[in-house]
Amino acid sequence: MTTKNATIKDVAREAKVSVASVSRVLNGMGGVTPETQKIVREVAARLQYVPDNAARSLITGRTHTVGAVLPDLYGEFFSELIRGIDLAARARGLHLLVSSSHDGVEAAAAAVRAMRGRVDGMLILSEFVDASFLGENLPANLPAVLLESPVKSTRFPVLNIDSRAGALAMVRHLIEHGRQHVAFIAGPKSNFDAQQRDKGYRAAMAKHAPDAPLNIVAGDFTEESGYRAGRELIAQKKRPDAVFAANDMMAVGCLYAFKEAGIDVPGDIALAGFDDILIARYVTPPLSTVQVRIADLGRIALERLAALLDPTDTTSVSMQTLGCDIVVRETCGANLGAVPSPRKRKKPPNT
Repeated sequence: MTTKNATIKDVAREAKVSVASVSRVLNGMGGVTPETQKIVREVAARLQYVPDNAARSLITGRTHTVGAVLPDLYGEFFSELIRGIDLAARARGLHLLVSSSHDGVEAAAAAVRAMRGRVDGMLILSEFVDASFLGENLPANLPAVLLESPVKSTRFPVLNIDSRAGALAMVRHLIEHGRQHVAFIAGPKSNFDAQQRDKGYRAAMAKHAPDAPLNIVAGDFTEESGYRAGRELIAQKKRPDAVFAANDMMAVGCLYAFKEAGIDVPGDIALAGFDDILIARYVTPPLSTVQVRIADLGRIALERLAALLDPTDTTSVSMQTLGCDIVVRETCGANLGAVPSPRKRKKPPNT
């Protein structure tokens, strides 16, 4: 028989089972013997049967799709985050629907509302999300996991990076290797990660270089803002001897500004970033940074959401914080006079 537009009835007839049995096998509902499951899946594959998702959703109440609302879809951080989410989703037979909210709170609200009825659960990473936002835009019965969020809720699991500890560790590392005047290129003021990295910088300076003035210049997590910050720093009457950028993209932009001005890195000014995006190890000199396992962040977030979607899972809702490591490369100057190690790591302190 032709395999074009095969129906569930065709699969049932070829497999010599009922339509109900085919439906239970393909929807993972159980109640069918392993032998029958094997036969049904083989016949469905041979006939190239594609389930009618709309009809299946009406029967099961599930779309087998999860949504992710992110601040942006551009750049290495978000592409790696999406990769981690997607791999984990596909391993569970779930499809991924992605949207961005970079244009503000209304865009974030529109993205969340647009996914209602189309997804079984959501991952949300947005600086605009708070308890009020969630109450207004997220249906009460729709599971969600929040990423990089200060929200404390008994309903929503929250998955954060320990940005404060990572920033503190990197600034301490710079100071311990002879850099006393460490400047900081900050991220967006409303961004939770940027706030935590700012706190880590301030804490490290207060503890390990109390006599040095704070030197903070504005950035927005883009290469362009890092370039502008670099130009601003080298124009200062008293230049810093080290710069810590709140993310790698800004550190790369800053590095370009330094090179353009003939500033030697790390000889004149040491430089470090945060995230360990792929390009960090390939710029010249390779960038010292705080490593975030970005794909793992996406994978773990999806796993938390999958647990919420499983009625048999008894995992409690909680906040989870992922640690990060220092990756020492050439820009921080710690390995001057030695053979550079592109992947040397240090654990952040507990303080």
